[in-house]
Amino acid sequence: MQAFRSTLLAAAMVAGFAGFAAAAPATLTVTGEGRVAQAPDMASVSLGVTTEGKTAAEALAANSTALAAVMARLTQAGIAPGDLQTSGLSLNPNWQNDSSTGGSRISGYIASNMLTVRVRALDGLGNVLDAAVKDGANTLNGVNFGLADPSPVEAEARKRAVADAKARAAVLAEAAGVTLGPIVTITEGGGGGNYPAPMFRMAAEAAPVPMAGGEVETAMQVTIVWEIGQ
Repeated sequence: MQAFRSTLLAAAMVAGFAGFAAAAPATLTVTGEGRVAQAPDMASVSLGVTTEGKTAAEALAANSTALAAVMARLTQAGIAPGDLQTSGLSLNPNWQNDSSTGGSRISGYIASNMLTVRVRALDGLGNVLDAAVKDGANTLNGVNFGLADPSPVEAEARKRAVADAKARAAVLAEAAGVTLGPIVTITEGGGGGNYPAPMFRMAAEAAPVPMAGGEVETAMQVTIVWEIGQ
């Protein structure tokens, strides 16, 4: 008798699940994308000083002296202390081939110290780079352009992403001969800024270094799930 009841209960559960699956509404999932391009209002520069010395101490001391001069000039150029950040410090032996032994030997040491500099007045970016180079900065790893406050642009990109998803869903529904029901879920996907590489040249007597900021493009994605109406 107990086995019979268990069989009936299992059959009822299977029937219930089958009925639930049959009643689950069909859905349409669409991902929309929104993009907003805007002129940048700030730049992040990675620059630094690389020096050599016979000993590690000499290389590091020369590097510290040169970097202090660069930082002082950057401060004079209007860069706030909070916009200067050490991003890399290294001290390595300088290995050279030794023809007499067929191996390698340490001929000295190389010290490198990198700074990340945020420049908030883009019209003075070329002058800032020119001043840093003249005061001893001999390493430039790149310039990235961005927005000091990306929130308004990101909000607009989200709105455009939702509008794009709605437009795509409407086309698909019309092509399939169905109607869109209520929205089931909205999920935000990938996003972020696309920073174009700046155009620049550097020379000892260049004044100032020519720069082109271009535009910063912010892209956002939104995935929306609709019920398909009857």
